[in-house]
Amino acid sequence: MSNKMRKAAFTLNKDIANPYDLYNHLPYRVAVASNLLEIDRDAAIKQLTELETREIRVLLNVGSYGPINAADIAYQSRLDPYSVNRAINCLLKLNYIAEVKRVTNQKVKRVALTQSGLTVYQKITTHLEHRTDRLTANLTIKEQSTLLALLEKLELQAEQVLAETASVIEAQGEPITRDQKELIRWYKRTSS
Repeated sequence: MSNKMRKAAFTLNKDIANPYDLYNHLPYRVAVASNLLEIDRDAAIKQLTELETREIRVLLNVGSYGPINAADIAYQSRLDPYSVNRAINCLLKLNYIAEVKRVTNQKVKRVALTQSGLTVYQKITTHLEHRTDRLTANLTIKEQSTLLALLEKLELQAEQVLAETASVIEAQGEPITRDQKELIRWYKRTSS
């Protein structure tokens, strides 16, 4: 079913005044695309590794940006710190990553891929590259570049809006969640 057919198949509710048109709501459409592209929806990934999605995302960040610490992985991937730490502990137990020797004045633990982690990383990234080629086959290089630039702008604006909203709620004396506190921290880091 093409998107035109899908749009025609789901007509707006005539029983309420001004139903919200999700088809034309950008954040909703980005979320739908994101849901489709979730790593754990890709059956081939499950053939390559038994890792859970968050562990794969952390492994990818360690391989791409390592040695790296948990806070930087959380910031880069926008995963909550608790999930990152759980994934790091799992990957340490599997010997896919190892703690990098600390410099004397360094307070945070940084991790890097082990040889077995590198093997898994390379299998996953090779598959992801192939999948990306297939997903973007109908996009020109310029369209891909434009899409990445637009997604970056959207991500930065979303971070700002969500952090500002959380800050206002917190300033009013209302409690905010751990994720909202993390959004504020990420926004401060991005905007500094």
